[in-house]
Amino acid sequence: MADKGLQRFLIDGNNLIGKIPQLRKLKSDIASEKLIFLLQRYFSDKKVKVIIFFDGYSSETIKTNFEIVYSLNRTADELIKNQIDKSIRNKNLTVVSSDLEIFSYAKECGCTALKSEEFYKKIISSKSDHSVEKPLQQDINEFKKLFNID
Repeated sequence: MADKGLQRFLIDGNNLIGKIPQLRKLKSDIASEKLIFLLQRYFSDKKVKVIIFFDGYSSETIKTNFEIVYSLNRTADELIKNQIDKSIRNKNLTVVSSDLEIFSYAKECGCTALKSEEFYKKIISSKSDHSVEKPLQQDINEFKKLFNID
């Protein structure tokens, strides 16, 4: 595997959306786009590989450096388990899901398992860690556009 030693995140996208109050009330394609933007900001200064799993089919292509996997006729849970099974170094693998079956499976396989609500708290708390940095104007504009802020 090319990513030896690299920390990898497998994220149950729909599950995480369901734990973020601002996203769970939106249409799924808009919520997915906003989730990816939020994750890009969170992971921007980290050397990690991120794979986000969504149930169903893609309605549009979202530009990102993450790997986005749509489950098509299967479940995202099934694909996450398959990815865990294929992994060589589970100690470098963090699975983000509050789905009890996925969470337990990840722990049993030696992965770090984070519940979606815990992971979201990490994202929120990391925003205050970057308070010294001044965000770029284009990032501010993109954020306002995505979250419909004037």
